[in-house]
Amino acid sequence: MQQVFGYPRFRGLQADIVSGAIAGDDALVLMPTGGGKSLCYQIPAIARRSNGQGLTVVVSPLIALMYDQVRALQEVGVAADCLHSALDYAQVQAVQQRARNGETTLLYAAPERITTPHFLDFLDHLASKGQLALFAIDEAHCVSQWGHDFRPEYRQLALLHQRYPQVPRMALTATADAVTREDIIERLQLQEAQVYVSSFDRPNICYQVVEKTDPRKQLLRFIEDEHPDDAGIVYCQSRKKVEETAQWLVEQGINALPYHAGLPAEMRQLHQDRFLREEGLVMTATIAFGMGIDKPDVRFVAHLDMPKNIEGYYQETGRAGRDGQAADAWMAYGLADVVNQRRMIDDPQSQASEAYRQVMRTKLDALLAMAETTDCRRVRLLAYFDEPSKPCGNCDNCLNPPKTWDATKAALMFLSCIYRVQQKSDMHFGAGHLIDILRGKMTDKVQQYEHQSLSTFGIGEGLSQQQWGAVVRQLVARDAVVADAQAFNTMRLGPAAKTLLSGQAQVFLRESERVAASGRGRMRKTATSTGRRPASAALESLGPEARSRLDALKAWRREVAQQNQLPAFVVFNDATLISIAAENPAGLGALSQISGVGQKKLDAYGAEILRVCQNA
Repeated sequence: MQQVFGYPRFRGLQADIVSGAIAGDDALVLMPTGGGKSLCYQIPAIARRSNGQGLTVVVSPLIALMYDQVRALQEVGVAADCLHSALDYAQVQAVQQRARNGETTLLYAAPERITTPHFLDFLDHLASKGQLALFAIDEAHCVSQWGHDFRPEYRQLALLHQRYPQVPRMALTATADAVTREDIIERLQLQEAQVYVSSFDRPNICYQVVEKTDPRKQLLRFIEDEHPDDAGIVYCQSRKKVEETAQWLVEQGINALPYHAGLPAEMRQLHQDRFLREEGLVMTATIAFGMGIDKPDVRFVAHLDMPKNIEGYYQETGRAGRDGQAADAWMAYGLADVVNQRRMIDDPQSQASEAYRQVMRTKLDALLAMAETTDCRRVRLLAYFDEPSKPCGNCDNCLNPPKTWDATKAALMFLSCIYRVQQKSDMHFGAGHLIDILRGKMTDKVQQYEHQSLSTFGIGEGLSQQQWGAVVRQLVARDAVVADAQAFNTMRLGPAAKTLLSGQAQVFLRESERVAASGRGRMRKTATSTGRRPASAALESLGPEARSRLDALKAWRREVAQQNQLPAFVVFNDATLISIAAENPAGLGALSQISGVGQKKLDAYGAEILRVCQNA
């Protein structure tokens, strides 16, 4: 840990996980993004190699992810290789020969390759010589049909245990609820494995959800106010929206690029490389841009469309602030998001079973509850993963507690309006028309169907269009109203309507605040009653001289990264540079004590770092 990676101590459950793996035990590791999962198998791989136990094979789902991890390992002096589809036959043979010769400590490969006869023959050869040390299965949630990134190829990985039962295995993921965990254990035959569940809390991430009014402009204000010149990811649901949003941001002066699976492979790779290597670049993307992103200094993740479930939200927002510094998870959320997600789950054209649909509804409901809540968002988020917590002091609801109003009467009005409309004309109508009726608007459609004669006409004129939208969104989220996708999103009473109509439940909503919803003004982020300081406290505490050293160190790092064609964070991450700038080490001995400075990097860069600090 200290000599190779430069870290003075283990974090959380890392020490137990590493000790168990070195001893040859199987493990299922659940640890949040940025929590240090990779070290949990990389350190045992180094230790078992030094003990003569051979090669560690890492199952990794994306080329970009395995490539970046290999380069990072090589930078600290660990012999690592990867096999992927971009290599030609001669390159593949060279990689495998190095492994046979005992020159490789970790070999990364995709699940599709690992289960091929050729690769299994390669593993058979190593196993016959007792040279297979460990199988590490990264992003293990992909094995589960309940997981948010299900990949059928992962199901075949059970054969590793069947074929090489003497080789220990470690499955790792950042996101898995209880149902997904059980599925991982069953599918990978990990019934005897030790299960390690770290805290899912990412205290440095500030969660914000705003009501959609003009989402593009809201996004722009958020970036300009909170994250000018910062690296960030903006997630959109469709490829078209990705490209349009990227183009619009560029027109507004934001350095942005698009990424989705429909772009040519060369363009995707170019854009991803630029995102990893350049500073202050914003990537607008579908969820195709995800697991391969190992960039630690992403300062924000924004959603212009709601994800499918809470695991997807947690996984995607977790790509912000991997370095432990302050970061934001921002989402614009409206009625259309709720309707669209419900529609996709209940799509009659889907071949999904009813049991599967029900699980997906439960997962979506958890995300809706987090988005609609007026109390701490982090408490809601962690509760989904069965982790109790207290109000965090670092989400929008904690920092700026919303005012609420009793919307129970309004909810009853809307449900009654649906009932009266259907009773009169045996037809269903969309939310807009029903709100027009309640607000007493004499539109052409109202007159066409004589809905001005209904007892509900005009009874809700005291509420604005925006307030009614919030009521409808809450009713759809609660299943009291169902939006029929097959009939132009018309509204009908849902299974939970009876509970509300019988007076057995109440509905409380946040007051609509146009200033807050529009994104104008910086959100207050200061120390709270919990005592939590901003995660960027180390940066904020730097004096003028230390700031000058940090600027010089970042400029030096940029040059080194460009010369070696590496992302800057692979040379040193921001947290390490901040510590160097703050401590201003006088010699190599002092520099070696700073977190993130291992022996290989000390030898390679130590003298230059001291020179930069002295000249700053």
